Amino acid sequence: MSNILPHDNIIPFKDSEKSKKQQVADMFDKIASRYDLMNRFLSARTDIGWRKKAIQKLKKDNPQHILDVATGTADMALMAYKMLKPAYITGIDISEGMLELGRKKIEKEQLGDKIQLHVGDSETIKSAENTFDAVMVAFGVRNFENLEKGLTEMLRVLKPGGQLIVLEFSKPRSKAVKKFYNLYMGIVAPQVARWFKQNKEAYKYLNESAKAFPDRHLFTDILKKVGYSNTEFQPLSFGICCIYSGRKPL
Repeated sequence: MSNILPHDNIIPFKDSEKSKKQQVADMFDKIASRYDLMNRFLSARTDIGWRKKAIQKLKKDNPQHILDVATGTADMALMAYKMLKPAYITGIDISEGMLELGRKKIEKEQLGDKIQLHVGDSETIKSAENTFDAVMVAFGVRNFENLEKGLTEMLRVLKPGGQLIVLEFSKPRSKAVKKFYNLYMGIVAPQVARWFKQNKEAYKYLNESAKAFPDRHLFTDILKKVGYSNTEFQPLSFGICCIYSGRKPL
């Protein structure tokens, strides 16, 4: 049985009786149309470089079948295809609204035979054991309803020796950077979201969930606990974000 972590209880809408999973799906359906634009704007396009560095970690393995969990609008899937040229990428997400936009982007790039997107979540992946050479998640693990369960399920579908790559926000360690980051995420980001006529609550939730997320060694400890080996993390941009990795033991 997977433990419920404090982070698992952070939800987008406090007055809703829906489960975290349902709330997150609803939230992303609502903000889907401007999600990419907001990401680029709020991170000053830094997120593109973060994604590239994360995908680069898979290059040595030359994975041929990749699973992209919480694929959203398929940014990671498209970037991974261009950088790694695998045979096939499967993307899953709980938000149909995000997937719809992802499919349009894939169609535009004429990659429909290489990248397939499906409704699905990390805790119940509809694939057999040992299916994928690599699994990746960008800015998605903090939205899992049960973090340990999601990580365990991703381990199940990884082939022995296969690598998991996780890209996620972390808490900066420098006092100056931390102060700026907290101000930006707590005040600026929700305000900018309002200017973009987006759901202010959604961006407040994303900030709260990032703050509560067990980052750095806490996260690699969880990866080890559920069965991953060779776990490590690499802080990026003064520790605002980290790339985590782990492997399924041979």
